[in-house]
Amino acid sequence: MGVTDLFAGEIATELLKQLIIISRKSAFCRSSADQLILYIEELLPIIQEIKHTGVELPQHRQRQLDNFSERLSDGLELAKKVLSSPRWNLYKNLRFAQKMEKLEKTVSRFMNVVIQAHVLADVHHVRVGIDEKFPRLERQLEAMKIGVDDRGGWLGEAVNRVEEERRFESTLANLSAGMELGKRKLKEKLMAKEYTVICIHGIGGSGKTTLATEICKDDQIKSYFNNRIFFLTVSQSPSVEQLSATIWKMISGNSMVASGNMFTPVQLQHDTEISSRTLLVLDDVWSQSVIEQLKFRFPNGCKILVVSRLKFPLSVVDSSYELELLREDEAMELFCHFAFGQSSIPFTADKKLVKEVVDECKGLPLALKVIGASLKGQHEMFWTSAKNRLSRSQPLCESHEVQLLERMKLSIDSLRDTVRDCFLDLGAFPEDKRIPLDILINMWMELHDIVEEEAFAILVELSDKNLLTLVKDARAGDKYSSYYEISVYQHDVLRDLAIHVSNLGSINQRRRLLMPKREVGLPKEWERNMDQPFNAQIISLHTGEMREMNWFRMDCPKAEVLILNFSSNEYFLPPFLDNMPKLRALILINYSTSNAIVHNLSVFNNLANLRSLWFEKIYVPRLFDTTTPLKNLQKVSLILCDIDNSLDQSAIDLPHIFPSLSELTMDHCINLNKLPSSICRMHTLKSLNVTNCESLQELPADLHNLNFLQFLRLYSCPNLKRLPVGIGHLVWLKYLDISECVTMGCLPEGIGGCIKLEKIDMRECPQIKNLPLSVVSLHSLRRVICDEEVSWLWKDVEKVIPGLCVQVVEECFNLDWLSE
Repeated sequence: MGVTDLFAGEIATELLKQLIIISRKSAFCRSSADQLILYIEELLPIIQEIKHTGVELPQHRQRQLDNFSERLSDGLELAKKVLSSPRWNLYKNLRFAQKMEKLEKTVSRFMNVVIQAHVLADVHHVRVGIDEKFPRLERQLEAMKIGVDDRGGWLGEAVNRVEEERRFESTLANLSAGMELGKRKLKEKLMAKEYTVICIHGIGGSGKTTLATEICKDDQIKSYFNNRIFFLTVSQSPSVEQLSATIWKMISGNSMVASGNMFTPVQLQHDTEISSRTLLVLDDVWSQSVIEQLKFRFPNGCKILVVSRLKFPLSVVDSSYELELLREDEAMELFCHFAFGQSSIPFTADKKLVKEVVDECKGLPLALKVIGASLKGQHEMFWTSAKNRLSRSQPLCESHEVQLLERMKLSIDSLRDTVRDCFLDLGAFPEDKRIPLDILINMWMELHDIVEEEAFAILVELSDKNLLTLVKDARAGDKYSSYYEISVYQHDVLRDLAIHVSNLGSINQRRRLLMPKREVGLPKEWERNMDQPFNAQIISLHTGEMREMNWFRMDCPKAEVLILNFSSNEYFLPPFLDNMPKLRALILINYSTSNAIVHNLSVFNNLANLRSLWFEKIYVPRLFDTTTPLKNLQKVSLILCDIDNSLDQSAIDLPHIFPSLSELTMDHCINLNKLPSSICRMHTLKSLNVTNCESLQELPADLHNLNFLQFLRLYSCPNLKRLPVGIGHLVWLKYLDISECVTMGCLPEGIGGCIKLEKIDMRECPQIKNLPLSVVSLHSLRRVICDEEVSWLWKDVEKVIPGLCVQVVEECFNLDWLSE
């Protein structure tokens, strides 16, 4: 029998069916049948992959697979005999059980020895034959470590490294003469009565924000301002009214101010008393008019520290301080930390060459950090080339931006093409905003045809080279963490670099069409070139309110990702969505203080290839049954949205509209009282995340109809009192998160039916005092996170379930990112 007979006859598939029946009916052979089911479920995808490649196998491998085919064929006959054997014949059943055990060992040996040898052989051939592609394969294999160890795998290690570097930079800031001098002078001015508005200014990447942060952490300053210190990033294109409302909410603690209830500054000054000194830090201010409009809106006792690249006149600020760059010894210490992992030049390095490179960084902390990381581990010729390219850049001066970017460009020129492209993609996001990891990973997968593991590996590589910063909450790095618990932040100079490189070349031929800061309408340059197709893969817009008349027609035949950033209460979707036949990902983010109503939903009828949809801070529209099904849509994320009844079954048939949806996320959604029952007919759903939804009170009783659901996250739904009784029918469920569901009374009795459940997170569930007896049936359970009060119950279960680890932790939950 040839290997093709094995595939064509589908022996493995038929055997699997028989084993499932045996597992249910035969007590003697159940254990072996269950183990064989696991082996064959792992084997079937491999069989299908080999079958569809059509590649001829070497003779010795063909012979091994032929022999295994015969063993499976014998196993199929054995399975039929087991099922036909009467229960009263104990002798025959025992003999069959022995033969089943022997078959199990045969399959196990094949899976763990032969198949592994085949994989190693394939890797070797790939490495020899396609050497330039091997790093990608290696990363895919190694990326499986992400999130599975105590440090969180690659991603966890990268996040931890960022925190360690922050601590190092904080220490360096205290040692830096410029920083120490600036800190001392600014503290004196902040505590002096004659100064109200004080400015720190300096060139990009000089450490202005670091200095402001150090001042905010200073004990003397915190004591003087009674810990009333507020930090707000302004950026290039702010809405002064929104800034004012946000600031008043922070200072006064009055949430009504930022909830669409607009008060005049005079009303607020009279209605709100500031009984204590207050320090407000405005970071990354680009416009003099912003300070002029804001400075007279706040009461006595409120001091403002402005951080800017610009030096503002004394008619606008009361005092100004220019941050000095690093001295030679300070620059060398910072550079060596990132280039060599130590504070000085190693004895094996060329000291003259290192000093020349450091000198070319001109004392700029950001340049020293990024260029140092880019040279780490490189050979001497690479260093020499880098030094020569740096020396060809013009000296930094007042109009330094282009020269600085040319220096920084060195750090990305040596990246592999895909990694470099991923870095440049970051320019599509607004400045000074955290980028949700879910958006970024999904975008890279769609644009660059890479798998999730490689996207994570690229993320870590860019983090290692200090080209982006990973920001996490208390749970980040966990194997089952949702992406939106980890964000990406990029220094504005690095974002400028990405935009600078992306904007080279003809506007119609650019791979990325970027509108980097908020404008009233689309750029005039785009309108002048609208007679030609725009060939960009990524289009990113940042506008205020857009009505139908504000758009013009654009032909975008190659666009795969469209990012729409806006700040308004209403928004008309661009009509040129009709001209994006290849669009895969649509990201719609509203940065205003209230949710926006979206118009022109008919464009969705033409988005046949759309695979991912992200809505943030909008009223989720009602999509009626007449809407054309989005057959390829796999991921929907609704963040900070007002859902109301928009997903009600009477208004929308979810399985009809989203026939292929595999992941649905609803986070911080307003007015979500009950999940619509039609969700339970979305049989393709693998991940359901309903988190931080305060109004949610119950789940559909037929949730168990989600046959393939693997991840169920119900984190921080304080009014959710119970899980559906039938949850035990979710046989593929791997992860259950009910943490911070403070009114949930118990786990359902039938939860023991979740035979593949690997992890339960139930921290801060104070009402759960007992566990159902069925938890002892959760043989796949490996980790439980809970409060100390209930941990002793799980400790008893730990004795019954081998490999179970019960973790009692005190986590710190915060919503700092919401302030953005």
